[in-house]
Amino acid sequence: MNDLPFGFSNRDDDERKRGDEPSGPGPNDPFGLGIGGSGAGGFDPAQLGQMLTSLGQMLSGMGQPGSAQAGPVNYDVAKRLARQQLGANVPPVTSGAMSALADAAHLAELWLDSATTLPAGATKTVGWTANDWIEQTLPTWQRLCDPVAEQVSGMWTAALPEEARQFAAPMVGMLGQMGGLAFGSQLGQALGQLAKEVLTSTDIGLPLGPAGISALLPAAIAEFSAGLEQPESEIMVFLAAREAAHQRLFRHVPWLRQQVLGAVEDYARGIRMDFSALEQAAQNIDPMSLGDPSKLEEILSQGTFEPQTTPEQKQALERLETLLALIEGWVQVVVTDAVGDRLPGAGALAETLRRRRATGGPAEQTFATLVGLELRPRKLREAAVLWRRLTTDAGMTARDQVWAHPDLLPDSADLDAPAGFIDSVIGGEATSFDDPLAQLAETEARERAERERKGGSTETDQGEQGDTNT
Repeated sequence: MNDLPFGFSNRDDDERKRGDEPSGPGPNDPFGLGIGGSGAGGFDPAQLGQMLTSLGQMLSGMGQPGSAQAGPVNYDVAKRLARQQLGANVPPVTSGAMSALADAAHLAELWLDSATTLPAGATKTVGWTANDWIEQTLPTWQRLCDPVAEQVSGMWTAALPEEARQFAAPMVGMLGQMGGLAFGSQLGQALGQLAKEVLTSTDIGLPLGPAGISALLPAAIAEFSAGLEQPESEIMVFLAAREAAHQRLFRHVPWLRQQVLGAVEDYARGIRMDFSALEQAAQNIDPMSLGDPSKLEEILSQGTFEPQTTPEQKQALERLETLLALIEGWVQVVVTDAVGDRLPGAGALAETLRRRRATGGPAEQTFATLVGLELRPRKLREAAVLWRRLTTDAGMTARDQVWAHPDLLPDSADLDAPAGFIDSVIGGEATSFDDPLAQLAETEARERAERERKGGSTETDQGEQGDTNT
């Protein structure tokens, strides 16, 4: 699996070594068509016709079911390829496994009640197979992947000169279909591998499944437990506690999901493509070989497209990395407090999961492939240290109230030096932490009153205008 989004290379412009003068097609001619050259109007429709013919040959072998799906990523292809990696026979969750899972979840919820002020967030606990995980989490993956793929797809049109765009609609449509198949192929490979490894619906720190549904994968947990010394029943309770803690956080911090997904969208909007690699690759591509989506994915994985890292992207990735680290760090502290004295092997299990993350587990591989982000273990440790110190110095209630509003959360600098942030929570610097829930309610009431006032003004204006017209 590649370590960059959709096989992209992530090198900055100033790190590339190029000659002083470009060779081959220019920046307004990414496909080597002579567009933007010295011909009449800088555009030759005959050359575009030849390109359309070549692209037709590329797509001639793509008439598979689902290949005509609209959108930047072909999710039918992604789902089919992911399921193929799991094999034809994926056994269902047995009634015995479901009973054990329900008991573990019930026990975990009872223990968590004493470790956090946030109430239970899951309305239902279910057991998933790997196929269930693919099916149930695909809508969230779509929200994560579409912004990046849409931005890249738009680069095709943006690279064409204005006078050529009116002639390029068929070509852009075919390129979009080709890109959707390639992106779907790579996403399917990533999800198929991930489905074999994930233990819960929030295993990578995101609420991938439906809201309010706590889900564990008994088959994956059994395989994970096989190499450990702890009993599988204890491991099940520990993982159920982690899943339940995530569900409490995402259920009772309603802005959190949008903040995470919004950071991905901000990252996508900052993508800037360098088409020089595409210009060179276009000269060496065999059109007939592109009829196979796997060939397209191979071309993408070779770094043909090289997005430049912009300051906006760096800021978005830092926000996302910090937010995911805060989520994971909070869960670690809460679960440790809930089960630490009750499960003798809880410390060893927590360390096993940390090592699993540090050595490139499912979270790192998936985010590096689909988003371009590696969730660094250093940030996770620092976030856990901050939440632990905050619990000790300010108390459980003050710790959980930090989630009342996104502006109250610590930032990356606070993770590096948490003392100042903890002092502000205790009351040394800012009054916003005295009663953050009351402050949030006051802000919402003020905004609601403002909307109502504007609505009333609009109705008054319309009434006055009606009187005037009369």
